[in-house]
Amino acid sequence: MSQPDTEPLPPSTATLYRRLLREAVAPYAGRFVLAGVCMLAVALSTAALAWLMDPVVNKVFVERRADLLWPVGLAVFATFAVKGIGAYGQTVIMTRIGQTVLTDLQNRLFRHLLRMDLAFFATHRTGTLISRLTTDIAAMRIAVSTALTGLGREALSIVFLVAVMFYQDWLLATVAFVAFPATVIPIATLGRRLRKVTANTQAQTGAFMTLVEQSLSGIRLVKAYRMEDYEGARAEKLTGAIRDLVIKAERVKALASPLMETLGGIAVTIVIVYGGWRVINGVTTAGAFFSFITALLSAYRPMKALANANANVNEGLAGAQRLFAVLDTKPSLNDKADAAPLVIMRGEVRFENVSFSYAGEAEALKDIAFTALPGKTTALVGPSGAGKTTILNLIARFYDVTTGRILIDGSNVADVTLSSLRDAVALVSQDVVLFDDTVRANIGYGKPGASNLAVENAARLAGAHEFIDALPDGYNTIVGERGQSLSGGQRQRIAIARALLKDAPILLLDEATSALDAETERQIQAALERLKQGRTTIVIAHRLATVATADQICVIDQGRVVETGDHGALMKNGGIYARLHALQFVTGSDGIAAD
Repeated sequence: MSQPDTEPLPPSTATLYRRLLREAVAPYAGRFVLAGVCMLAVALSTAALAWLMDPVVNKVFVERRADLLWPVGLAVFATFAVKGIGAYGQTVIMTRIGQTVLTDLQNRLFRHLLRMDLAFFATHRTGTLISRLTTDIAAMRIAVSTALTGLGREALSIVFLVAVMFYQDWLLATVAFVAFPATVIPIATLGRRLRKVTANTQAQTGAFMTLVEQSLSGIRLVKAYRMEDYEGARAEKLTGAIRDLVIKAERVKALASPLMETLGGIAVTIVIVYGGWRVINGVTTAGAFFSFITALLSAYRPMKALANANANVNEGLAGAQRLFAVLDTKPSLNDKADAAPLVIMRGEVRFENVSFSYAGEAEALKDIAFTALPGKTTALVGPSGAGKTTILNLIARFYDVTTGRILIDGSNVADVTLSSLRDAVALVSQDVVLFDDTVRANIGYGKPGASNLAVENAARLAGAHEFIDALPDGYNTIVGERGQSLSGGQRQRIAIARALLKDAPILLLDEATSALDAETERQIQAALERLKQGRTTIVIAHRLATVATADQICVIDQGRVVETGDHGALMKNGGIYARLHALQFVTGSDGIAAD
């Protein structure tokens, strides 16, 4: 069962931000240096404009020096030009860095998810994972590029502007900055609140994406049961919660503005009153005062920007926290340090007293023991929920056994590399998965790089070539999401062709012919008979007639092997298999439901 993500906030914002910089930003240190040069140019030119107010007022307006008109004017123009070029450069560079970091993180997270085991996906909702790949990383981009740009440029601007202020009048500068330190504590508090609200917003967004994904993928069921209003109400509840959280976040962010406005107003008022008194009494010049007040007013904007940058950083860190929580989750299935590639000599699959239970649940398999011989077909039959599909999952090591061993040619599947084990197994499931790509690409998924001729030969063996050839673009026809443009039987045959192309020594068929009509099933069975030569085949079938010719039939009931033998022996035994066979014969049932 899936569960929402509710990771606790990390103990230190600085620690999380350092990790973000180290893992995502450090590879682009060279570009950051270039961006830093541009930021420095912006900061220096901003301070230079404030400093130039001194000669503009004192030399040009007070002393009326006509010879300085053009030099001072050109200096002001040059300063604005440098500031504009620097601002353009740092914006372009930081945007490129932010987008590249976003791409890197998305690729890293997606590759990590692909390597996680099935147990992980059983406990994490698809929509939540999609949210982490999109909204969380987008928030991190803001923290990396926009916020980092602000922190760098605005901080440098403040440093140089403050230097101008102290150069012009250190006493007035000291008076002006009495109020500003008082903003640090409330702004930091606002940042922590915003981060918590943002984390909750992202969690709700993940839940909404899960709802949308499930409702749209199951739209036939929604319409069949007239649940449109129900699903709509569920969506409205989630979107309403997201709306309220976003409003709350914006309200928290907006508090920084009146805080800065109020304290900034206090500082400017004090400077005007006290500075004006000093000019009137001849303690300082008008030019120095105007230079000072220009620097103070110029410093106010970056100070306010830093407050907003703090909010952006905390929003980004909420996304970083959730992303790193996934990246720090390691797959429970890994190659052992001394794992060796699986060498297939014969393809014998042996279960030795295997028991298995899903996390926190009762045992799904209990003391399973049987041997699937190479070149032979072993069929698994039994009622729904008996554990048949679980057995196939354990052979491919989608899960690890709880107790016991699964051996392939004497090698424990837990001791060989996962890649070599998966290469040795071809799986066709009743739940056919096709990608929104061409028919050729979906079949070729079984063997990347396979030739067009090999793909088409596999389709012929699967009885799929004729219907594929009749499609609008033949093998180049796009099948649509999950193959929705094809019938169930067509999707099944493409999946079988994919397994045929892989040509693995161990073939696992989980209701592989369940969606086929009688004639097509006859063709598939003939193709499978050819494929089985020299291979180990383990098949789950709900129609007992399709496994009557199997070399060995294992009847699974409540997680145990309760009967083993061929069709004739099991019928003579008069046990569960005989009763199920009689039930199908009498009722004309298509069979027993699969796991």
